[in-house]
Amino acid sequence: MSTPDHYFSATPESELRLKTFTVTLAGRTVELTTANGIFSPERIDSGTQVLLANTPAAPPGGNLLDLGCGWGPVALTLALESPHATIWAVDVNERALDLVRRNARTLGLDNVNAVLPQDVPASLAFTTIWSNPPIRVGKNELHNLMTSWLPRLEPGSDAWLVVQRNLGSDSLHRWLQGALPSQFSTIRAATGKGYRVLRVRHRLDEA
Repeated sequence: MSTPDHYFSATPESELRLKTFTVTLAGRTVELTTANGIFSPERIDSGTQVLLANTPAAPPGGNLLDLGCGWGPVALTLALESPHATIWAVDVNERALDLVRRNARTLGLDNVNAVLPQDVPASLAFTTIWSNPPIRVGKNELHNLMTSWLPRLEPGSDAWLVVQRNLGSDSLHRWLQGALPSQFSTIRAATGKGYRVLRVRHRLDEA
């Protein structure tokens, strides 16, 4: 018996059904393509809305990471706002990555790399990380995700994470404070719609 697709499935088994929808990104109203078998396929979900509304302007250059990109609302926003930066849209869901590539082409963006986690060069450091992380993958997998990617922030740079309060934002906050290297700090930067925005900073005061 087949099981329902999860947005963190690597290759959704359901038959692909594409559809277009209208959305506003970086102040522009655009028509993009979405599909079944991915996270929040027909709208920008509430958590991502809170993240985009409470995160300062992205760095104008460097390597910017959208971790758990889905169909691409964060990555495409970063690409529109920082055309001289290189945007890494990372997800395990290959259908989602295909949609990011399709939508980047629609918007005329050539600075988006939509890739699987293992396809990001291991030596790459990031000028910022924005993420609506996949909380429902489970605590162990989530913690592995955080300790794998957050230490790749360049010194002096910030990561911005949005997590629903009822799904453990405060416990993740406490865990990050103890699990990351000493030169990293985590604060609650904003709240809204039942979500917390956490800022993780790689401080310059330690090597």
